[in-house]
Amino acid sequence: MSKKSPDLHAAYALDSPQDHKRLYAEWAGDYDQDFATREDYQLHIHTARAFVSAGGQGPVLDVGAGTGLCGAVLAGLGVGPIDATDISAEMLDQAMRKDIYRDAIEADLNQGIPVPRDSYSGIVSSGTFTHGHLGPEALTALLRVARPGAQFALSINAQHYEKLGFADALHTLAQGSIQNLTLPEVRIYGDLAVGPNKDDTALIALFERT
Repeated sequence: MSKKSPDLHAAYALDSPQDHKRLYAEWAGDYDQDFATREDYQLHIHTARAFVSAGGQGPVLDVGAGTGLCGAVLAGLGVGPIDATDISAEMLDQAMRKDIYRDAIEADLNQGIPVPRDSYSGIVSSGTFTHGHLGPEALTALLRVARPGAQFALSINAQHYEKLGFADALHTLAQGSIQNLTLPEVRIYGDLAVGPNKDDTALIALFERT
């Protein structure tokens, strides 16, 4: 396997689940330091804090968990148990080394999540819906594994929210499948970030399953 340093623009250019798996397999070992630290990545902190502030509790599914950045913040805030799911086995391997997750579930959200219906009281996702390669169709899989009343905190790139159909999808779901939708906007990166995406923002979709 070739060795690549994590690059923000490579991530934003991903076109398919296969591209995602390949790139993140190459990044996994260095992601926390060479990407998250260098780019002053903050979204996982905002997402975890929003989940807790909204009353979220475990058991929680960390969707697109990557190396466990968001899960670590959740655990630090006293949330648990937490399961991790991601398309990348290599990222999940790094996440499990943090000793904050109960279980790791390798899955492509487009194909569903192989756990029983109504398994979780909380669903959290930081970064999965920010690159543009995964759209609102994945929300169905998340709702299936959430219990009635489950708290969601899903970060969605603000530029993609309407363009990729998240606004319409959440509006439709709000007619009976979800309730109490709010959309606080946060910066994805901190003041130390550089490059054309340094000022990108995300909406954190906070809602409960009915």
